[in-house]
Amino acid sequence: MNRALAFVTVVLSLFGIVLHAKEPSLKTVLASASAYVVRFEHDLSGIAAEEHYTQAVEPLDARTSQSSPSALDVTHRQLRSDLLLVQGGRSGEYVQFRDVFEVDGQPVRDRSDRLFLLFTQPTDASATQTRRIADESARYNIGQIVRNINVPVLPLRFLDPSDRWRFKFSLKSRGEGPTVTADLPQSTTFRVSTEVWVIEYRETESHTMIRTTGQQDLPSRGRFWIEPSTGRVLMSEFIAENSNVHSRIDVSYQSEPLLDLYVPVEMHETYTDRTYPYRITGTATYSNYRHFDVSDRHEGTKVTK
Repeated sequence: MNRALAFVTVVLSLFGIVLHAKEPSLKTVLASASAYVVRFEHDLSGIAAEEHYTQAVEPLDARTSQSSPSALDVTHRQLRSDLLLVQGGRSGEYVQFRDVFEVDGQPVRDRSDRLFLLFTQPTDASATQTRRIADESARYNIGQIVRNINVPVLPLRFLDPSDRWRFKFSLKSRGEGPTVTADLPQSTTFRVSTEVWVIEYRETESHTMIRTTGQQDLPSRGRFWIEPSTGRVLMSEFIAENSNVHSRIDVSYQSEPLLDLYVPVEMHETYTDRTYPYRITGTATYSNYRHFDVSDRHEGTKVTK
């Protein structure tokens, strides 16, 4: 009888250890998220998505609304683009490229040669190539706040193992449903129906990843909504700011059968500058994920659906 009791005690103790092991630590969840981002970048680099992107320039107050921006400014823009994740230069760093093919309903005719040159003539300096891709992606932005960070997968770089050391992470909350997404954009895509960990991040290193045009630091902070059991990122919030400029980009990710990944489906952004009496906003949606191949100058982007 005593042996039977002893055996039961051991089994219960081991069972308790298994139950405890199912509750991951923040370190474990971040490691899973980093591994997921590495796979995400690799798998998405052969995929194109179609982006429908609206930008607007709005006055910050009623007094400003009585006047209008410079005649050179455009206050509203509709873009249609192919969005590609590519490796810039020789560093292996992934950069998201926006290949715009329609602006306010009018086709852009030079897209084939532009895309070909970017991907078949990389420069020796990877930083220069990366900047070329980023600037090319921003060529149709409107408003007087210069920016090239308006691509949906940018925040995922902060979880990449090569950059994660620059940030401090902390667990803000755990849960599911509207309570953990209440302060995100009001959209059906910014919802979760599974358990998520809301993890805050803050850049702590100098010479920040995002910098002003004058090369001043612009520290990044925000939150990730991460599925703890898999490391998959369901939503991201990205804020970069200093005493003058404030930028925020929120992205929702949903399952894509083609990739077995959670890919961007919607992006919302806001930019303000203390010296500029207007707010720049943007909303983009993503669909039609498919394989692509840049292989021929005369054919431009060869897409295989």
